[in-house]
Amino acid sequence: MLPRLTIIYGILLIVLGAVGYTASGAASITALIPAFFGAPVLAAGLLALNEAWRKHAMHAAAALALLGVLGTVRALTKIPALLSGGEVARPGAVVAQLVMLALSAVFLALCVRSFIAARKKV
Repeated sequence: MLPRLTIIYGILLIVLGAVGYTASGAASITALIPAFFGAPVLAAGLLALNEAWRKHAMHAAAALALLGVLGTVRALTKIPALLSGGEVARPGAVVAQLVMLALSAVFLALCVRSFIAARKKV
């Protein structure tokens, strides 16, 4: 189940990056950062479909998700300004960061839960 979720998570990040890049009028390559994370996550998910590669691929995907969380967590500080209609530089980028944060945090939590369950089995 987790390899399939990894594939979905990778695809969602790629779509998020593509939408952000398009919505910004292709003004900045940094809008593609979610896609740059999504591509290796997708590759890890595809590798994880093979039982021989599953453990390593899933750990790599979890590490990428952790980097995604750490890289976007600062966007939480901009939520009050977004909600109050205050001045926020590049609000689209902040929203994309918050979406990536949410996706990455949920995926990372699912990975940790799966890793703990696998440990208990052994």
